[in-house]
Amino acid sequence: MGRKQICLVGCGGIGQMHAKHLSDHADLYFYSRSRASAEAFLSTFGGKAAFADYQSVLSDAAIDAVVITSPPEVHEAQVVQALQAGKNVLVEKPMCVSPGEVEAIGEAEAASNGFLMVAENYYYKPSLEKMKSLITEGAIGTVQFVRVQKVFTQAADGWKAGYGALLEGGIHFVALISDLFDAAPEQVEGIFPDGKVDRERHSVTRMRYVGGEQAELQYAWNVKSLTKGVFQHSEIVGDAGKIVFESNGIYFYVRGKHRSGVFFPGFKDLMGTRRMISDFLYCLEDGARRPYSDFEKAKRDLGVVFQAYGMA
Repeated sequence: MGRKQICLVGCGGIGQMHAKHLSDHADLYFYSRSRASAEAFLSTFGGKAAFADYQSVLSDAAIDAVVITSPPEVHEAQVVQALQAGKNVLVEKPMCVSPGEVEAIGEAEAASNGFLMVAENYYYKPSLEKMKSLITEGAIGTVQFVRVQKVFTQAADGWKAGYGALLEGGIHFVALISDLFDAAPEQVEGIFPDGKVDRERHSVTRMRYVGGEQAELQYAWNVKSLTKGVFQHSEIVGDAGKIVFESNGIYFYVRGKHRSGVFFPGFKDLMGTRRMISDFLYCLEDGARRPYSDFEKAKRDLGVVFQAYGMA
């Protein structure tokens, strides 16, 4: 099969990362609200063309897929239109910003010939894969409680200023917790130490699952951290031991009855981005394959955030 024709929609910092990963594997096209940005990406990454408007992207029969890295407030419209045009879609997280938009995207995907993938790289992190494998082997028994912490200082500039930290960044760790339990919680409580929910910068999200298992996520953009969020630790507690992991996935150690030790998943693809892009490309090649980070997982993860915000 020939090289796939992919249009990058949104030519900013995140778009640059995707373009780097895709440029050796597909023919790239570019569209951005700023034509100059699209032209600059075309020059930098050696793509095929820059489009003047989004409708031209969707009406071009040569385009196999779009990779949407635009601000979240336009995700829903761009995703729905692309799916209605029969295009395959990779959209940056968060997939969208309201429960109503989730439903609209779900309806569009169900009616489309294309597939939808959400760029949630945490699902593909080597550390998460290895920890799940150890849990499946029974290294710590049955998981009872997960506690995740990531607090640091980050400027909320540009479009990020309009959204809460949990939705824009904490969603990564919601995905991690969801994948460990492979389920949606039956109860969610959101606590906001700074006293505001709208555009919050610090949250504590507590989750309870059907079997009584619990999880807690503390995520903040306004807490001083000498290491800028590195070397903070989280834990997965089972009835026969526990896993303590560096929250970014650099390393973790296991203390259990039958398995103990320190593990370094490796730095080649620490954040899982390469595996995520590989999954996307494999799905484009194999029409029957569907991405691991799919609509249903994004809906589950966003459901946690929206419940924490009192939106659901």
